[in-house]
Parts: sequence; C-alpha cells; structure tokens
Amino acid sequence: MAPIQVLHGQPTPEELATVLAVVQARAAAAQAANEAAGRAGGPATPWRDHARRMRGVPAPGPSAWRTSGWAR
Repeated sequence: MAPIQVLHGQPTPEELATVLAVVQARAAAAQAANEAAGRAGGPATPWRDHARRMRGVPAPGPSAWRTSGWAR
C-alpha cells in the first residue's frame, strides 16, 4: 500500500487509525473480489458478460406485437 499523508488538519491517533482501517478493509475486499472472479472464471468485465445480451420483455403498446420481432 502506498504511504498516506495528512495534508490538512490535525487528526488524533484514533481518527487516523479509523481511516487507515477503513482504507485497508476496502483494499482487501477489492482484492478478494478480483481473486474470486478470476477463480470462478466469470466475466472479468461487463463486456464479457453474456447476460447483458439477453432481450427484455417488449414494452406494452399498440404495436408491441409487431416490434417484438425486431432486432435489438
């Protein structure tokens, strides 16, 4: 982890420890999610996600039956 500097203010040791704990927890969670996605073989990016290509339900309307067969 890169060094962290306090640029403004005078935080107490407790406040600084709290901020560092939150930053470390977020970094650990992001790393664990990346590792889990790599092990699962799931889509690493939204571009590889095949579920986004699924068609939704046609919107109701006077010509919904006609437009339901159109390519999207």
